[in-house]
Amino acid sequence: MQVNQVPNRVFYKDGKQFLYFGGTNYLGVTTLPEFQKILLSSFQKWGTSYGSSRSANIQLEIYKTAEDLLAQQIGTESVVTVSSGMLAGKLALEQLQHTTDLLFHFPNTHPALMHPFSLPLIQEGKLNPYLMDDSVSKIGIVADAIPSLGVTPADLSILETIPNSKNITLLLDESHSFGVLGNDGQGILNQYSFPNIQHKISIASLGKATGLSGGFIAGDIDFIDNIKKQQNFIGASGMNPAFLETYVNAQNIYHLQRQQLKENLTYVAQNLLPNKELTFDKNYPVIYFDQQELLQLLLENDIIPTSFPYPTASGKLSRIVISAHHLKSDLDRMIQQVNIFTQLTSDLEGDDIRFVL
Repeated sequence: MQVNQVPNRVFYKDGKQFLYFGGTNYLGVTTLPEFQKILLSSFQKWGTSYGSSRSANIQLEIYKTAEDLLAQQIGTESVVTVSSGMLAGKLALEQLQHTTDLLFHFPNTHPALMHPFSLPLIQEGKLNPYLMDDSVSKIGIVADAIPSLGVTPADLSILETIPNSKNITLLLDESHSFGVLGNDGQGILNQYSFPNIQHKISIASLGKATGLSGGFIAGDIDFIDNIKKQQNFIGASGMNPAFLETYVNAQNIYHLQRQQLKENLTYVAQNLLPNKELTFDKNYPVIYFDQQELLQLLLENDIIPTSFPYPTASGKLSRIVISAHHLKSDLDRMIQQVNIFTQLTSDLEGDDIRFVL
């Protein structure tokens, strides 16, 4: 379906209203008037773009202000921002390649963290034997904070079985957790405190929950300083300074929207009938499913989730994205249809569950 407007909680096509439960606008800020007001003010101050290297002789103070704030929030020594989450991943991987003997990745790692020479961390349900090689002492391990098709933080406990003699750097993609998880939306990097992980680095796109085009790399001062010396960093323009100003000045809005998102998730969790075919956690704003029947039921009732081809049994994966901007009436409509599907499938299996709204 092609539309000529950014989908908010609703959008219109040929004069008809559709309820939107897709995208990654978890905090619902992109079309929020008070958020846009801050953004417009930032554009007036910094202009619509700043196409200059971060290494140029003129330095904009907003970069340091925003990056210091991010470092404080995430809990790392330093942060550097870049123009996209994808670039953040590529720069971090390049630096990790220079400082480790081998790179390994968890299953289904996002392409932003996939290096051409990276090896699978797990083979046939066991740790890759190269991890035990005596010639390999410095190891880089990359993972998604929220695994593909998952709704809870990645289980990295298998890293505890790697010998303590190895020097491990963990690189975590927090694109779908930053702004959403953690008491203040700081993400989950510091939840991982295994004794054999010497260095922790996180990268993320700011275009998800925080609604701004850009990305960041967070970690040790030495790691971040070396990122800034890379040719690809020096030769690229920085993140739009107006977006960084907006991030700094919209902290109260982010806080309020995060509270609203938590309320919406609690409401959904309280009213959604249990269904083992759905992947959902009350702390994360996504419901995964791959049943074509549920997708069809939602579409027939003008509820639009995200749906795209994926190598599942049905050949397509769909997800219902819950945002802070959804009203209770929106949630009720979505919950009703999902519960109808749950009741119908339960009846087919001989279950006595009946739907009640």
